[in-house]
This record gives sequence, C-alpha cells and structure tokens, in this order.
Amino acid sequence: MHLENGMPYPQNLETALKVEKIVMDNGSVPATIAILNGVPCIGLSREELELLARLGTKVRKTARRDIPYIEIMGQQTVSATMFFAAKVGIPVFVTGGTGGVHRHGESTLDISSDLTELGRTSVAVVSAGFKSTLDILRTLEYVAPFRVDTPEACARLIDENKKLGMGSGILIGVPIPEAHAASGTLIELAIRRALEEARDKNIVGNAATPFLLGRVNELTGGASLAAVRSVSKVTSIFVL
Repeated sequence: MHLENGMPYPQNLETALKVEKIVMDNGSVPATIAILNGVPCIGLSREELELLARLGTKVRKTARRDIPYIEIMGQQTVSATMFFAAKVGIPVFVTGGTGGVHRHGESTLDISSDLTELGRTSVAVVSAGFKSTLDILRTLEYVAPFRVDTPEACARLIDENKKLGMGSGILIGVPIPEAHAASGTLIELAIRRALEEARDKNIVGNAATPFLLGRVNELTGGASLAAVRSVSKVTSIFVL
C-alpha cells in the first residue's frame, strides 16, 4: 500500500495505521511503500509513517518516471508503487483511487502513468476504481473493463495472469459501501468548482491531484474524505 495523496493529517496517518492493522489481523504483513532520504523503502515504521503524514503535500508526488530524480522524499502514485512492489515480489497492493484520463484529456492528452504501468507491470491493484476528479467515461474506454463478481474469481484471475506470464497488471475495482458513499451531485459540483479554481491558479501536473482532492474535501465539508477513508479499509479487507 501507499499513503494516500491529498489526504490531510492526521486522517492520512490514522487511515494508514488502520489499513495496516487490518492486514496484520488477517495474518499478513503490511508493507507501506515510500522514498525516504532518496532510498526506496518497502515497509515503514510508525515514526516514518508519522513523518510522511505530517509533511503531507510537501512531499513530492512521485510517478514511475520521477523515481530517479527523487533525492529526499517521495510519496508514490500507483505507477511508482507498482514498480517497487514488482521489484520485491509483492503481487498485490491496495489503494484508494487510481489515476486515469483527466477531464479535457482529449485536448491536453493528460493521462495518468498509472494506466501505462498497468499495461507493463505484473502487479494487481485493488482500489475503489478511478478518482472521481477524472473523466470516468474516457478512462473506461481506455482500459476496457470487464466484470468479475467474487474475490475468489479475482484471485483466480491474478493467478492465471501470473502463470501465463502476461507481463501486465490487473486493476480490481471494489465499490464503496452505499452507507459510506458521498452524494454524487455534491461531489460533482465540488469537483467542477475545484477544477475552475485550479485552472485560474494555473495548478497543473503533479500538483493538480493533491489540490483537487483537498479542495473537494473542503467544499463537501469532509464528506469526500470520509468516503476515501472507508474505501481504503474496504479494499484492504477485500484483498485478505
């Protein structure tokens, strides 16, 4: 797993610790991934998690392409986390939301490297699906998803993918429980306003997603954050 980008302190730390506890309670070993002092770390201490959580968005958001340039600290996107997980033989990890085709991507060609990584790195990613700030329909066109109904069927899919040596990843979307879902209308209105503000402030590139997630949380009065925290717990339970 990795620390969620854009989630404020102390909720980011609380969520990470809760997910790690769920993993341990089910007999597995958690391994949160980050770059500390220029060194990729697979599995973090409580102190290291606390440091990353407190720094929050001050820590550089790191995709796979950024890894060689990180000299101090990096907080991974899905693409970088997949890269490191594959290096040490971790076959599956959990996250909240995954990157995809950004809104107006047909003009800007702004497409997350998460999608590229899924096509070339054999790691399964379990998440709630794609971030709501994205162009969901175009993202779905890009990945061409299909339905798998049970955790057991997902496990078989991961196993067959490995056996066949496909060399590609698998993205498994676990719907957020209805009881924890935020209002779609409320979230969409907040996203549109946050996108306008980002455009007016010329917030682009790696800075865009943390800004959007933080601003949407503010505009929804914390509803989006509560949903994201629920997602992280649900996906970790699904894996186990």
